[in-house]
Amino acid sequence: MYVVRPAAAAAAAAFLGLTLTVLCGTVAAAAPGPGPAAPSAGPGPMGLGGPVVYAHRGASAYAPENTLEAVDLARELGFDWVENDVQRTRDGELVVIHDDTLARTTDVEEVFPDRRPWRVRDFTAAEIARLDAGSWFGDGGHTGARVPTLREYLDRVRLNQQRLLLEIKKPELYPGIEEDTLEVLEEAGWLEERRVAERLVVQSFSADSVRVVHDLRPDLVTAFLGTPAVADLPLYAEFADRINPWHTTISADWVAAVHRLRGAHGRAMEVDTWIVDDAATARKVRDMGVDGIITNAPDVVREAVGGF
Repeated sequence: MYVVRPAAAAAAAAFLGLTLTVLCGTVAAAAPGPGPAAPSAGPGPMGLGGPVVYAHRGASAYAPENTLEAVDLARELGFDWVENDVQRTRDGELVVIHDDTLARTTDVEEVFPDRRPWRVRDFTAAEIARLDAGSWFGDGGHTGARVPTLREYLDRVRLNQQRLLLEIKKPELYPGIEEDTLEVLEEAGWLEERRVAERLVVQSFSADSVRVVHDLRPDLVTAFLGTPAVADLPLYAEFADRINPWHTTISADWVAAVHRLRGAHGRAMEVDTWIVDDAATARKVRDMGVDGIITNAPDVVREAVGGF
């Protein structure tokens, strides 16, 4: 059982006062001086070289997002890294779905017409397991796909020998979801030393959530989703290894400012940007120096930038 220690809770509470300033326009340079060596063998996560291409919600341009089918297709296309979103059901099961309602990506309105607004947290895991999460996709080839539990998703990613960028989605709706996520990861064998070191990153738009994960498991690689002002970056470096921004909010100077900092594990911080689905933008962010690109169309990005 993972318990949020008082020190972790106090640190998270203190961090609530931080203003998360989104980058607009030219970014001021970070403190001068030589930066630290990039981790391991070069840029990119776990020293793999880069830019690394992450299959966003699986190969979601070609299969229903966050399903096992999307994970398998990413593997067939040759991609090691998949990204997913984690939320919690009414009875405490963690499931892999992006929206906090079920309406967009399942047939919940047909199966449960009287349960508007169809929030994930208002349904049990058994009820969600009844839903079709594939027929909405439109090509007719994925009818019957399901919303996987986190455990099912982890088992499939592990079977495929893939790596996982796991997003804790809207943690403000699910108090304690950080601890729940770590428990499932441990039960599924994802917190073994080698897997933690090479195959797993945990991220969130909530700085407080990322900090809690770091305090509970300091060995985990963590990432904050957003574009903090350069002046605020050292605060994030205390509990995160990466800053993962929307591609329209960054510049080469901002990426360089992140790289000049050492993150929570004492290595150069990294930047994985999202969501890039076209070749021109992929080349643009590559030339800014990003370490990774998160995309719905990983094959398009790989062809454009030579990543993997």
